[in-house]
Amino acid sequence: MMDIDDQNLLEDSSEKKRSDSSHTVDLHENLLAVDISDALSEREKVKFTVHTKTELKDFQGTEFSVTRDHEEFIWLHDRYVENEEYAGIVIPPPPPKPDFDASREKLQKLSEGEGTMTKEEFQKMKQELEAEYLATFKKTVAMHEVFLTRLAAHPVLRNDHNYRVFLEYKEDLSVRGRNTKDFFKGIAKGIAKGVDEKVLLSGQKDVDEYFESEKKFYVNFHARIKDGAQKCERMTAMHKKMADVMIKISSGLGALGTSEESKLAPIFNKSAETFEKLRKLEGRMATDEDLKLADLLKYHMRDAEAAKGLLYRRMRCLANLETANKNLDKARAKNKDVANATTNQQDASEKFEMLSDTAKTELSDLRKKKVAHFKKNLVELSDLELKHAKAQVTLLTNAVNLLREM
Repeated sequence: MMDIDDQNLLEDSSEKKRSDSSHTVDLHENLLAVDISDALSEREKVKFTVHTKTELKDFQGTEFSVTRDHEEFIWLHDRYVENEEYAGIVIPPPPPKPDFDASREKLQKLSEGEGTMTKEEFQKMKQELEAEYLATFKKTVAMHEVFLTRLAAHPVLRNDHNYRVFLEYKEDLSVRGRNTKDFFKGIAKGIAKGVDEKVLLSGQKDVDEYFESEKKFYVNFHARIKDGAQKCERMTAMHKKMADVMIKISSGLGALGTSEESKLAPIFNKSAETFEKLRKLEGRMATDEDLKLADLLKYHMRDAEAAKGLLYRRMRCLANLETANKNLDKARAKNKDVANATTNQQDASEKFEMLSDTAKTELSDLRKKKVAHFKKNLVELSDLELKHAKAQVTLLTNAVNLLREM
């Protein structure tokens, strides 16, 4: 029965993470530098070591580290979403919850089927699944780090009090022990965060053509990119299945080469070697597509949700302004509480104008970054696909020529 110890399996990854994060940070360009310097996977959760370097005066020191789990990242994200001061800002989406169940289930099934395969075949499949598990862990760490670095890079969000608490406070933030009232408040907040497209597009057309266009774009973009991410996952899964099939073919041909004493033995052995190399290329293609395309689509799917959240908050602010306008008209008609209604209308108007101005800048910046990010990843993916395709052609051509000579 095979058993994988998460801590041992991820030890090399943690060591690499520590060495990668030890580089010198130029604080003259970035007064707040945050990274995840280490991470440890336990059975039920992942513990992240968040390392900070800063010259900002609001912090108590210039360099410090704390240990955080996923729930505390979600707590930090929710503090931003609930703060009205940030209503016009695209709040960076929270990192997805760490999920290693699929990898563990595959390892468990492999253990149960150990008796039905050769020792070599079992070891190769075990290595493949352990590599997949490790890749999932590394992506989990990267997504949590990206969330923190985006906050650190934002000129407004980086100054939030709760962010400083998250980065500095040494103890557990105790965000899991909520009472029933807080729990139901969290459910309502979750509904508000997951903005329904029907809600976003309902009501009258926005008087501002820019925001009307942005609403339609992000609803359509989110639907399309979600579909693309699902299809990309299926494509990557097929590459992984192909690699698994090649393990069995290679193992079978290798067994024939060992047992066959005729002139066919060298042919079987060479064919087994070729399929083993093809398997490795297929695995690399799956990994590259997963990192450069699937993760790209999922990342921007979450970003689109964040943009929709901003647009939804603007709709709410616009609704408050329209209500204030109606109340002012009623007050004037009745000649009662006019001063109070005027003050409320002015406040609502100022909030709406400030939110709209900030939102335009935020959405414009988000689109520019999105285009640049897509371009970078797709160019890199194309280069990798060409590289793997050329390697496959060369491998197969050489193998065919050698087999003909045999």
